[in-house]
Amino acid sequence: MTERSVETVGSGKTSRRRRIFIWSITLALAVSMALPLTALLIPASQAQESGQQADDKSNPRADYWREVRGGNAGYSAVQGQETDVLIQSQGQTWSELRDGPVLHLGLWGVGSILVVLAIYHLMTGGYKLQGRTGRKIPRWPGIDRFIHWYTAVLFLVLAITGLSLLWGRTLLIPIMGKEAFAAWANMSKPIHDYLSLFFTAGLLVMLIKWFHHNIWKSYDFKWLVSGGGYLGGSGHPPAGFANAGEKLLFYTLIFAGGAMVVSGLFLLFPNWGTDRAGMQLANVIHGASSLICFMFICLHIYLATIGSEGALEGMVHGEVDEQYAKQHHPLWYDEIMKGKTSGDFAGGGSAQPAPAAPRKE
Repeated sequence: MTERSVETVGSGKTSRRRRIFIWSITLALAVSMALPLTALLIPASQAQESGQQADDKSNPRADYWREVRGGNAGYSAVQGQETDVLIQSQGQTWSELRDGPVLHLGLWGVGSILVVLAIYHLMTGGYKLQGRTGRKIPRWPGIDRFIHWYTAVLFLVLAITGLSLLWGRTLLIPIMGKEAFAAWANMSKPIHDYLSLFFTAGLLVMLIKWFHHNIWKSYDFKWLVSGGGYLGGSGHPPAGFANAGEKLLFYTLIFAGGAMVVSGLFLLFPNWGTDRAGMQLANVIHGASSLICFMFICLHIYLATIGSEGALEGMVHGEVDEQYAKQHHPLWYDEIMKGKTSGDFAGGGSAQPAPAAPRKE
């Protein structure tokens, strides 16, 4: 064998070893990179079972605490409903729901309404009367005004105390501090609980007494389509003694207000036999329905005060200007004018007062 052939064989072996070494390194790197990804090939349920089995082997009390977490009843010397259940897991779900969607959506909803009303008022200055006549039409008798203000004041007190408990951790503690908020919450809770009973009585009387004013009519849809005249347009949208907006508020108080009252009673009287799951459901319903009512009341307060000229006079003095009746409640005004003369208006001579609330629109 010549010297040249020996060198050729030697270089070939060196090249082969080099290729083997490079491929070995490449394969090792590929395997090391692929191994972590094999976990994705294992179904989640199987991995969970494997992990659970490992926990069971490492913690002999795992079965015990799993049963406790599952809400299984044990033994307790304390007698009472669910006293033998140590942990109710649904409480975590309730907490996340209350402190999540109920709290934050309610905050955004109320805030959005206040911002929209502020922008509307800055742009329009509110809905003005097209000239006053100076003649007054009786609208709300004294008993109706008493029921309204009695219920309204109690609602505002309940709203302040209730919403401060709902939003306290998010809004008030950063402003007041923990100690001051604790003192406020300690005072707000009994006030909210006791006054709620008086509010319930007022709301029930108000809904019964004013139901005949709020029966839905076909022309109420026209009022909604035109935005009640608050969004511009010519002419006056049809409305009887109560317009469609007031009727929407009325039915909101029936359904959302009814849910608020019923759920509140369950929270106020836990000795009715409601279990913890029922109390948690009542708490969520109470919070959500209260926020719905509060948003509608915010809109009502604006439209009944600075948002609509002449509206507040009816609930304060019991009378409204003739132009207000003509502009906001034309069908009711026409009903009043049937068979009436100028002498039938307050301020226009000796009056035979027109009925404040005709049952037939």
